[in-house]
Amino acid sequence: MRIGLLTEGGYPYAAGEAGLWCDRLVRGLPQHEFELYALSRSAAQEERGRVPLPRHVTHVRTAPLWAPADDGRTHSRRERRRFTDCFRELVRGVCGGNGAPADPEAAEAFAAGLYGLAELARDHGGMYAALRSETAVRALEAGCRAPGAGRGVRAARVPDLLEFADELERMLRPLSLDWYGEHGLGAVDVCHAAAGGVAALPGLLAKRFCGVPLLVTEYGVQLRAHYLDHGPGTPPATGAAVGAPRLAVRALLAAFHVRLAREIYAGADLLTPGNTHARRWQERCGAPRERLRTVYPGMEADRFAAVGEDPGCGDPETLVWVGRVEPAKDLIGLLHAFAEVRRAAPRTRLRIFATAAAPGYLADCRSLAAQLFPDEAADARTVGENPVGFEEVGGPEAPSAADAYAAGRIVLLSSVIEGFPITLAEAMLCGRATVSTDVGAVCEVIGGTGLVVPPRNPRALADACLALLGDPERAQRLGAAARARALELFTVEQNVEAFRESYLRLLARGPSRAEAEVPFGRPAEALVPGHWTTPTWAAADPAGAEEVPV
Repeated sequence: MRIGLLTEGGYPYAAGEAGLWCDRLVRGLPQHEFELYALSRSAAQEERGRVPLPRHVTHVRTAPLWAPADDGRTHSRRERRRFTDCFRELVRGVCGGNGAPADPEAAEAFAAGLYGLAELARDHGGMYAALRSETAVRALEAGCRAPGAGRGVRAARVPDLLEFADELERMLRPLSLDWYGEHGLGAVDVCHAAAGGVAALPGLLAKRFCGVPLLVTEYGVQLRAHYLDHGPGTPPATGAAVGAPRLAVRALLAAFHVRLAREIYAGADLLTPGNTHARRWQERCGAPRERLRTVYPGMEADRFAAVGEDPGCGDPETLVWVGRVEPAKDLIGLLHAFAEVRRAAPRTRLRIFATAAAPGYLADCRSLAAQLFPDEAADARTVGENPVGFEEVGGPEAPSAADAYAAGRIVLLSSVIEGFPITLAEAMLCGRATVSTDVGAVCEVIGGTGLVVPPRNPRALADACLALLGDPERAQRLGAAARARALELFTVEQNVEAFRESYLRLLARGPSRAEAEVPFGRPAEALVPGHWTTPTWAAADPAGAEEVPV
């Protein structure tokens, strides 16, 4: 089977978890051929190079979303009229419906404009100049001023329209790629988009043009990620106006991503969210329930086996936190909770292991820890030491994530925003008792094998920590149950097997076929050059007629 794997800012470039699961999937299915179609996000990403690829990755095609893509193509008058008509439909879908995501008329207009532009790009080349032209900006302005336009987009001014037009050209760049012919996505058996949004757009076009089945996996819902990245609290882009005009750009971008998400969910043959939290987002955006199948991320359990199989390792009086140090993780609240813990259990320590960090936020956390916990010394001759330690995964104290979890027997998660908590699943594989805030998919992952408290509640977090510190046997039981659950649900093996079944299901359904064609009716050896399908008993006609292959 030939699988076209679609990524954006990820595999084969990625160094994060998104790239890891793609690599594990590809390496776990060596019986299939994979073709990679990757959209890169930055020059730095491309300069870092690619990860080593297995032999059954037969083809890699890439395209940048960050660099100018002007191919010098200019359209004729007829082509410009066609572009204007299609672009107006797209804009009507983005701006219309009074901002209602489920408006059927706006969704229909968006789809008509999107596929119309894709067909124009297929027939006459790229649209870099057209999408940045005065015609496009005037169409955007007219759409924002039209009756029924969403309230958020009506305040758009010329700088906002120019900024949105620039972003729109980048997001629609896959329409102009030459990936959809018989030597590209049109020849694969299944398109698998490793994320929603722009990453899934080539798969949507391959289905539209060539009838190739589309599978979309979302471990982090792209629409949700857009809202978090462009929410009211985020700073404006460089050179953008501050205040109300920036709100118009956010409204236009949000409307586009909502329409694109709904179109992807409507067009995909199968959707595999990574958890129920992501599944609810997809259902609210119109994803049909019969096409949804939850597939949890797969992690390499062997990396944590040594720690998980040794329940006695780790300091019973040490609390451990592992993850990226950023505001969404609420380490400020965690430090205040630890202050409550120290009052009741003065010997307790907190070790914070960072996989990455926002420098300003990390400095704030260090400063708060120094204020809350002055250096302590056992006697007058001993150097003082702070009970809160800030360390890095990969440093001398914790060369790997498993070493970080092995530092204590209770692992904390204090986030106020979370999708699928990877660090929590890793702690479970290590057999650690956990105390977590009730956000995202935390309760689904824990499944009753850990303590869960409300977010932004240091007192509740402290009480849960003290409950486990005061009852080591309970903490050990919870850790053992957590490890058993993680081995059942969150391993690479179960993840790969789920996608293997999904590929077979989509292949059996097949692309668009002639009415008389039967699935699997043509044997695989028919693709090998030569008369391999001709019976050995078949002989040439005495009159000199050619052999007729079966």
